[in-house]
Amino acid sequence: MGVSLGAGVALAHFQSEAELRDSAAKAPASGGPAASAPATAAPTPTRTASPPPKPKAKPKPKRTVKPTPTATAKRPATVPQSGRGTFTTASASGSVTGESGTLRRYRVQVEEGLDLSARETAEEIEAILAHPRSWAAHGRGRFQLVESNADFVIRIATPDTADALCARQGLNTHGELNCETTDGVVVNLKRWMLGSPTFAGPPEEYRHLIINHEVGHEIGIRQHMGCGGPGKLAPAMMQQIKGLNGCRSNAFPYDEDGLYITGPIVS
Repeated sequence: MGVSLGAGVALAHFQSEAELRDSAAKAPASGGPAASAPATAAPTPTRTASPPPKPKAKPKPKRTVKPTPTATAKRPATVPQSGRGTFTTASASGSVTGESGTLRRYRVQVEEGLDLSARETAEEIEAILAHPRSWAAHGRGRFQLVESNADFVIRIATPDTADALCARQGLNTHGELNCETTDGVVVNLKRWMLGSPTFAGPPEEYRHLIINHEVGHEIGIRQHMGCGGPGKLAPAMMQQIKGLNGCRSNAFPYDEDGLYITGPIVS
């Protein structure tokens, strides 16, 4: 029993020493340099991506400012002071305007040598008499443009010729005014083309007043009217070119509601 125990102890001792030697062989020697750890690869430096350069804005082309066109003032028509004294009759005829009242046929004449079409003038006068605020639309007569067999004549004449024709009726028109004659109406070319300094509208609108006023005499309104009150529309039978006396200039016998525009009788 003692032998076996001793051998076991010796074996155990032998194994312990052998294990120690084996461990010592594996372990680093005391005081020696430590076994270097496996080299860790240095991280590859990454290049920080720079933001792409912002594209430079292309300089905007400077806007060429075009000069604002200024409205060219319309030059007033040139009106000759005198003409030939003879007339061209418009080659035009039309249908009857109006539904009640006496039928009056008229023809239109323009002094020869003027830059004014007799036919176009006749058509314009026909449209004036057919206007919804004129005489025919309110039962104050019917009218028809004709070339011949007329009841009265509407003549467009230069200032000197108009004066001469009006003077035969004892009227002094001073190179400025229109008049009624025994056979019709004489319209001063200056008023037809330029309008009136007292009238707020353009010459085209003033022509309505010329025709409405003179034809008003033809249908029997012989006297002139005055202003009906401050701020009111001037009557078509008022001589507006001589002053408005507080009224507003107006080209029509009737207002927009169909009411006749009147005023006190002055002459």
